[in-house]
Amino acid sequence: MKTKLAILGGPKTINKKTPHFIWPVITKQIERAVTKQLYKSISIYDRSGIFEDFENSFAKYHNRKYALLFNSGTNAIHSMFVAAGLKKGDEVICPAYTFFATVTPLLFTNAKPVLCDSDENGNIDPKEIRKKISSKTKGVVITHMWGIPCQMDKIVKICKENNLLLFEDCSHAHGAKYKGKVVGSFGDLAAWSLQGPKNVSGGEGGILTTNNKEFYYKALLLGHYNKRCKQEIPKNHSLYKYAVTGMGLKYRAHPLAIAIAFEMFKNLDKYLAKKSFFAKKIIKELNKIKGVALPKIPSNIKSSWYSFVFQYKPEELENLPIEKFFAALQAEGLTEIDRPGSTSPLNLFPLFQNPSELFPVYKTSPFSYKPGDFPKAEKFYQNAIKIPVWAFKKDLKIVDAYIRGIKKVINNYRDLL
Repeated sequence: MKTKLAILGGPKTINKKTPHFIWPVITKQIERAVTKQLYKSISIYDRSGIFEDFENSFAKYHNRKYALLFNSGTNAIHSMFVAAGLKKGDEVICPAYTFFATVTPLLFTNAKPVLCDSDENGNIDPKEIRKKISSKTKGVVITHMWGIPCQMDKIVKICKENNLLLFEDCSHAHGAKYKGKVVGSFGDLAAWSLQGPKNVSGGEGGILTTNNKEFYYKALLLGHYNKRCKQEIPKNHSLYKYAVTGMGLKYRAHPLAIAIAFEMFKNLDKYLAKKSFFAKKIIKELNKIKGVALPKIPSNIKSSWYSFVFQYKPEELENLPIEKFFAALQAEGLTEIDRPGSTSPLNLFPLFQNPSELFPVYKTSPFSYKPGDFPKAEKFYQNAIKIPVWAFKKDLKIVDAYIRGIKKVINNYRDLL
């Protein structure tokens, strides 16, 4: 029997109180870790204690020599660009579709972002990267969007052939793997956010990794002045004379945040296994219904499933506007379903259309983008619908309910026309 859509007065698919998704989940282990750290120290000035423990574990997991904690992923990304010595006149190829903080820290180096269109998963397209390379290109920054690794074989090859630095923004992709190799271990520098809903979260925080000690020392000097720089930069190194002042910025993390993040990191692979189970379930259930295009993940790729983002296909539902489709999903009680807003093609933001008002250096070294410049990225963004990916066995019922709600709206879409 046909069920009337909730938006038209029918019963909701889900009546459960919100929120339906909470992350991070504060476990007893996290409570104990925070309490233990609270009475040990709430400010760490050097590389010791929980900072040292977390950095050592994180570096080992990613097969990197150095890991450095920060108070945000944005500052970890800023430190990547400063460590690499980017400056005015340099160009860096960047994804057009990403969260803006992948690229905005680059503006503080005065280098020019050269935006690049997307592939079918919303990641930077290697074919487009090749088109953007010039004599001024110094590097490529990539984001593994929504936890799905970029096409790393092709991107690494392009960077090697053209002697370009590779920067990885792994903020969506903790623990994701490309052909058995964890993301963050491909580039010259990599950065992760440890903020809010990230798979490894301390509420706020970030971390950088590299194998290059000179990059590491410069990242230290940017945001970890005095004790830590004096501890880690050799006294006979040319940069040691700057150890006390560094570059004058403070990017240190908070120990209580890292206590939370460390406990989550210890359980990362367990979380990812359950997220993968639920993501595969969603794909299996929705794979044959019209109106949606699901992420395409090759068998040798392991997504971290930060979120499950699918594409709405209005042409398969008699051009039902996405606004009506989305409103119907929400009316069914699927309140955690979202249309990503601030994660947008960068050319749609005033900052990338007219940067010189906030960054005067770009009056003499201009760049400017406009709507329509990156059609694949813009189409992906306009049709993107996001579902959280749960990570505990107890969430099976709510996952099933979200699947039922999506099917209900699609099966009854004509009632919305």
